[in-house]
Formats: sequence, C-alpha cells, structure tokens
Amino acid sequence: MTTPSKVALVVGAQGVIGRNLVDHLASLDDWQVIGLSRRGGASSERVSHVAVDLLDPADAREKLSSLTQVTHVFYAAYQDRPSWAELVPPNLAMLVNVVDAIEPVAKGLQHISLMQGYKVYGGHLGPFKTPARETDAAFMPPEFMHDQQRFLEQRQRGATWSWSAIRPAVVGGFALGNPMNLALAIAVYASMSKELGLPLRFPGKPGAYDHLLEMTDAGLLARATVWAATEPSCANQAFNITNGDLFRWNDMWPVVAEYFGMEVAPPLPLSLESVMADKEPLWRTMIGAHGLAEHAYADVSSWRFADFVFSWDYDLFGDGSKARRFGFHEHIETKAMFTRLFDDFRRRRIIP
Repeated sequence: MTTPSKVALVVGAQGVIGRNLVDHLASLDDWQVIGLSRRGGASSERVSHVAVDLLDPADAREKLSSLTQVTHVFYAAYQDRPSWAELVPPNLAMLVNVVDAIEPVAKGLQHISLMQGYKVYGGHLGPFKTPARETDAAFMPPEFMHDQQRFLEQRQRGATWSWSAIRPAVVGGFALGNPMNLALAIAVYASMSKELGLPLRFPGKPGAYDHLLEMTDAGLLARATVWAATEPSCANQAFNITNGDLFRWNDMWPVVAEYFGMEVAPPLPLSLESVMADKEPLWRTMIGAHGLAEHAYADVSSWRFADFVFSWDYDLFGDGSKARRFGFHEHIETKAMFTRLFDDFRRRRIIP
C-alpha cells in the first residue's frame, strides 16, 4: 500500500456529508484521515477520530495542537439553531476556531474546503433566480455561509494555502442523528405509513409537488470535494455540485411509493414535525415486529428538515456547468440514488 502523502482533517465527520467524505478519502491510497466531531468515532488503520467541542476555542486548540501533519481541511460541520440570525454566531465561530487552532501548527497546510449549499443564493428564503450561479450577488444578511466564506477569503490573503467552497443541493446519504437527512426521513415516513395501512401521501405545500428541484448524492459530493481541493485550477473558487438532473415530486413520489409497495394518495399539507411527534411507540413496535436495528426514534427523525424541503413551492436548482468546465464530469440519476439509499437503509435494518 502507498504511504499516505496527504492528511485530511474532516470537520463534522459524523454527518451525512462528513461520513461519506471520510469513507471516500479512506479508500484512496495517498490519504490519511482524521475526523472531528462532538461524539468522536471508532478509529481504524487509515482513519482516526477526535471528539472536540468546536464552540470552545480552548478545547479546539488543545485537541488540534498535535495535528501538525494536516495538509487539507474539509469543513462540513453545522450547528442548527431556530432562526437564520441565530445560525451565524456558532457556525462562524466553529470555523474560526478550527482555522485558529490548525493554521499555526500545520505548516504544510495546502487547502481548506468549505461546505456550503443553496442558502448562499437565498434558496431557503423564497423564490430566487434559477439556475443559481456561483457569480450571483449576495443578499442582505444574516447568512452564516457568507460570513464563513468572507472569513476564509480574508484569512487566505498572503497565505500559502488556498480555499474552495462547495455548494450542493439537498444531499442524499446515510447518517443517523443528523438534522438534515431527507432520504431517511422519506424512508421512515413511508415505512410508518405502510405499517398503519395508509397510502403514501406527499405532505408538503401544494405548489411544492409540481416545481423543479435537484439533489446531490453524498458519494458524488465527496468525490467532487476532493477533486476541488486537489486540482490547482480550482483554488479560491466556488462550485455548485449536483447530480446533474432535475425532478418534480409529482414524478418522484410515485417512484418512492412503488419502491415501498404502496399506493399514492393525493398530496395533503401536513407538518411532519407535528404529526410524527407521537410516533415513537409505533417505531418501537416496528423494531420488534421487523427485527430492525435498535436505533432511537430521534436518530432516524429529520421531520423539521423534511418539512422545510417540502415547503419549497418554487423552483430550486443551480447551474452545475462551472464544475464541468473545470474538469469534474460525474453525474448520477436521482431516482437511482433514492433506490440505492433505500436499499442501504434496509441492509442496515433501519427500515423494514
């Protein structure tokens, strides 16, 4: 085996994005991987994990002070808060604390990759210009992704390392206990609907059923992120990274229903955060009846995020051509992504 020549520090290693990034990097012979998260993880030959509170500057300095060999930082950490304004202080502070701790000790630092999303374009606020492009103007703050990128741009001036900003659409992948896992939320919602003898009903706003959107497979995103971090022409650039196709829920929802062997009923606006709040007893019953893995209901529930995505009664997609112009040409059919993820959830005995 090739001796690793690059050392990745993956910040947020237990999330949907971070887990897939760790797995991809660990499959490459020339990388050693260090994962940072609040709860840590099981280390292996190629991957070590560090538990750290990134909101505590002292803890960050202490835990990162020995990571002198790091060459690339992949930042994918996120702290959820009730409002857009409240998201700014913790999410900016975590990035600042990582850079403040690692930059002085990692003398061979080459690159810092920042994971963003379509919040950069205001996609979470309401109808916006589509397709969104990396050159689109910023909007009135608060928006923590703008603050994070501005911090990196200013910090990089005169430095020997470069940065990149990666902007996926809604990410599809595997992770438990993650607040933004749409595919798992759909799978659990469908499984519970079937358990109750109900058809599969789209629970979002009426207009959301018919508008265009796109997603980003977590594996494809990992490969694109590493590509941008190691391709010299990508230095100090932002890239939209998506599966490459668009869809509407009115076309995708029957595909999901067919996978679970269910009928489709007409859409009905439902707050999943409300109607699924009392379903933990049902979940416990399903674990026993179907021999599922013993996962807490809270770990498989991303209802607030699902409600958020299903409320988009406007088009939400970006222009992915810049990444192709710079040399990244991978793509995946979103229907195939959902099928593969559902198969994976079943293989892990998360759903029946």
